[in-house]
Amino acid sequence: MDQYHKHTCIRFRRKNVNDADYIRIKNSKTGCWSSVGRLGGEQDLNLQSPGCLSTLGTPVHELMHALGFHHEQTRSERDEYVTILWENISSGHEGNFVKSENGTTTGFGVEYDYGSVMHYSKYAFSKNKKPTIEPTKPDAKIGQREGFSKGDIIKLNEMYNCSSIDPESITTELPIYTTPATTIIDSISDIVNMIIG
Repeated sequence: MDQYHKHTCIRFRRKNVNDADYIRIKNSKTGCWSSVGRLGGEQDLNLQSPGCLSTLGTPVHELMHALGFHHEQTRSERDEYVTILWENISSGHEGNFVKSENGTTTGFGVEYDYGSVMHYSKYAFSKNKKPTIEPTKPDAKIGQREGFSKGDIIKLNEMYNCSSIDPESITTELPIYTTPATTIIDSISDIVNMIIG
């Protein structure tokens, strides 16, 4: 959550009894997952430990889902940047690779981002140890889970109207900005209740 505080105007806070809509982060043995966008009421986001907490980028990735972001490889223009190898994808996971229809999502003016924390790796959900995603750019690295890319930060700040953050100033060493957006999220020990306000 510190990454959101450091690079965006999105703020996290504890759920209180009057909060009707919130995200509950839990640690069940069902992997790393979140619904996309605000559903209303209690909304679960799962971070199974230790696996989902072994890199900074996995919780960042799942929180981006909860904040309304889809996987980078589902962008409508993705075929110019990657080839999806459907024959290598494990049964039941094809939905993670389905391309969005043009006009149903936005990249907020950010070019397709191989380095996005929302991009799957080359072998994601492979059933046969063969690639499921092949970048068209031979030297492109995909699937990093270190944290936000510059493009991720720009998109978050555009979506949540973080006008205090100049896109030209974004580097990996951003200062902390204090102007809060309307999205507020919180954490408490094992089960974390979060509100999007």
